[in-house]
Amino acid sequence: METLLQVLRAAGETTRLRLLAILSESELSVSEITHVLRQSQPRVSRHLKLLSDAGLITRFREGSWVFYRLETRGPFGQLAHTLMDFLPPDDPVVMRDRERLADVRAERSELAAEYFKRNAAEWGQVRALYVSEKDVEAAVTAMVGDEKVSVLVDLGTGTAQMLELLAGVADTAIGYDTNHDMLNIARANLEQKGLSHCHVRYGDILSMPEPAASADIVIIHQVLHYLDDPRSAVQEAARLLKPGGRLLIVDFAPHEIEALRERHAHRRLGFPRSEMADFVSAAGLEMAAVRDLAPGEDDTAQLTVSIWLAAKGAAGDALATPSRPGTKQSVKESA
Repeated sequence: METLLQVLRAAGETTRLRLLAILSESELSVSEITHVLRQSQPRVSRHLKLLSDAGLITRFREGSWVFYRLETRGPFGQLAHTLMDFLPPDDPVVMRDRERLADVRAERSELAAEYFKRNAAEWGQVRALYVSEKDVEAAVTAMVGDEKVSVLVDLGTGTAQMLELLAGVADTAIGYDTNHDMLNIARANLEQKGLSHCHVRYGDILSMPEPAASADIVIIHQVLHYLDDPRSAVQEAARLLKPGGRLLIVDFAPHEIEALRERHAHRRLGFPRSEMADFVSAAGLEMAAVRDLAPGEDDTAQLTVSIWLAAKGAAGDALATPSRPGTKQSVKESA
């Protein structure tokens, strides 16, 4: 009872209720919070510490920046959201805070759009080399299925493409990346889509802050070919999986386009099935299915996209997905 009273006291103050309100809508840095609340940084930091110590908000570091968001897990995460249900939406103070929060979001979106515009040509060159993104997304969706899970983690999330695609199958979806510009784009994308249960964080794919056996699904989408040690990334992904959890890897089949190594920092020119099977086995997983999306005869693309589905402590046959006839690509699949 005393712990509950301490948590309620932490929330029972005007500025801290305002903090809970804006953090329920967006994850924000301290500087962004001071802009919204129009209060000094020392005062804001003091209130943030009280709420964080009470377990009502969560604090996470992204390089030299620190971000905050309303807690979604833990014993008092539900309490924090319940308090927000009772906050009058037409309160004039809350309404002004939301107006300034909209300004912060708009500025964030503009910065993300500028970065995307500067790099769009480079990304477009690579995407033109393989089958359409819609076809890849359709295959990913089919292999993941529509059964609801608790936690989905996307390693090397980039612009949060996979979080957007699979948001409907997870209660909580978290994407990690080490590129700050990409994380800005991802946050803007998720906010524009209203995906409040999807978050992005700064994190190294080889050393994740998530605890072991915490995720139902882990995604590694078009990341392994950039790494010096892709085997270790698969092992780290396996560490995150709960028993019965699934790992989905999307990357290129072996190819000989050296320009991707020279101009786009690809360390590996695709992965043969045998090598990926070795990665999966060494990580203590079972390969459940493999699907290749190869360009059609009339397609100008040159690369085959491979999708591997592995499971932790579950029979692979139950997870294999049959190929769909009549697609544009040639599809090969094995269990």
